[in-house]
Formats: sequence, structure tokens, C-alpha cells
Amino acid sequence: QLQLVESGGGLVQPGGSLRLSCAASGFDLDYYAIGWFRQAPGKEREGVSCISSSGGSTNYAASVKGRFTISRDNAKNMVYLQMNSLKPDDTAVYYCAADCSHVVLGSGYVIPSLDYWGKGTLVTVSS
Repeated sequence: QLQLVESGGGLVQPGGSLRLSCAASGFDLDYYAIGWFRQAPGKEREGVSCISSSGGSTNYAASVKGRFTISRDNAKNMVYLQMNSLKPDDTAVYYCAADCSHVVLGSGYVIPSLDYWGKGTLVTVSS
């Protein structure tokens, strides 16, 4: 069964850090650009970050650039999102998905149909 599974979410205070993980099973991530997306309550889903299949190219939404870092370990079939300097506005359910090559990152952009989605992990930033 082909699936993506996110983990690492939780409750963190403003200014804190979390590291999200995305694990693939049933297929090799090597062939896909993997993206992180998020959906806050009452808002549309938005693209946060995307990493190329080799890991050589990364992109970020303006709202997270300089605070979030995406990485991958193809040998482990894993993708990660390191989130630093978290803000209450970062509160959302975070999803990983493939393939993000043609996704425009940031709020206000329509996310095209993607082949694979995880079920998400909740990140809550609150004091």
C-alpha cells in the first residue's frame, strides 16, 4: 500500500522549534519532489516548502523562509521539515505530499491535484 505518514507535531511555545518527519511506504521517494503543506482552521491549504527528488533544490513560502528548513534522506525514504522561531500563525495541520514540482508555494494559490498525501500532523504554537 502506497502511503505517506507524517509525525513530529505537537504543542510548542512561540519562538520554539519542531521537526516534522514524513515517511514513505510502498514506493520510493527518490523519484518525487516532496512538499510540505499546511492548513490552518478556517483557511485554505497552502504550500510551505518543496524539495527536489535529489535534494539539490529547495523552495519556501515567503512566510516561512529563513525559519523553516526542508531536507531529505532518500536512503531512509524520509523527508523532514525543521521549523524554528515558530509563531502562532504557524498553527496548522501539516501534510507531506508528492509531487510538488509544479506547486506555487504560499497562501492564495490553488494547489493542483497531487498523487500522494499523508493524513497530517497537528502543530500548535501557543503560550
